[in-house]
Amino acid sequence: MNGHPDRPNWFSRPAPIGLALGSGVARGWTHIGVLRALERAGIRPDIIAGTSIGAVVGGCYAAGKLNQLEEWARGLTQSRLFRFLDIRLGSSGLIAGNRLADELTEKLGDLESQHLSQRFIAIATELATGHEIWLREGNLVENLRASYALPGIFNPVKVHNHWLIDGALVNPVPVSACRAFGARLVIAVNLNADSFGKGTFADAEHLHHNETEEDEDSGFRSLLSGANRPDRLLLRQLFGVGNSAPGLTDVMFASLNIIQDRLARSRLAGDPPDVTINPQVAHVGLMEFHRATELIELGEEAMEAALPTVQDALSFLQ
Repeated sequence: MNGHPDRPNWFSRPAPIGLALGSGVARGWTHIGVLRALERAGIRPDIIAGTSIGAVVGGCYAAGKLNQLEEWARGLTQSRLFRFLDIRLGSSGLIAGNRLADELTEKLGDLESQHLSQRFIAIATELATGHEIWLREGNLVENLRASYALPGIFNPVKVHNHWLIDGALVNPVPVSACRAFGARLVIAVNLNADSFGKGTFADAEHLHHNETEEDEDSGFRSLLSGANRPDRLLLRQLFGVGNSAPGLTDVMFASLNIIQDRLARSRLAGDPPDVTINPQVAHVGLMEFHRATELIELGEEAMEAALPTVQDALSFLQ
């Protein structure tokens, strides 16, 4: 699970490239655009490390399933998103996450992380100790679930008898993992660079962005289906619908955003990447997964702007 990295032979081949894909909840669709821009430039990372949504996108890319993930992301609407939120009150997380895991399993099957075409590391946090865990072997879907298991939202995931939660709590932009596995050039994608103080949470307004009221109502009704009246009232409180104040989930995501911002600044200062991509995505709420098309385009633009720097670095290292 958290084994020692192989000792890299840095000069045995041309400049191994590492790509560190950061956490950012819905803003993580930006990573798809980054990868598309790299593909068009003929640049293929040798090592991919991802945290949370960065692990999901990076894992799908390493598995050769980025097209399927992109198609699914672009097709998400608010009402479709609600259908994936299997609310489970009384458990260790608000969302059981089984429906999302089933969707990932449909796309990725029973692939194992160590059998992917590229070195791939998903970052998670051990709940009992707070240790940073690098998941590079075992079932890929389970590793991804552990990496995005946001406390209070998703249930912790048990991997090799260890309860794991979201890796964003320890390493939001995992440059260190890329370095440890031999990357000479590390490109980092930080989705929190412009976040603090702007759009840090998606309040009730996000339920009306690019959707008709009928779509939103049907999505929210599907979320509440089967719940009794007390539970319906509780769910409205959790999501802040119809309230002037943010709901509980809004506060949790905003708090995570602040933690990620502060921790990412510290980690990146101590172990800076060679190239940092800072897509301007603060205006997108953390739960606005239905804005994938916009986010993918922003990722492409940010990566294309940085390509001359990447190519200069590669020419120097060759």
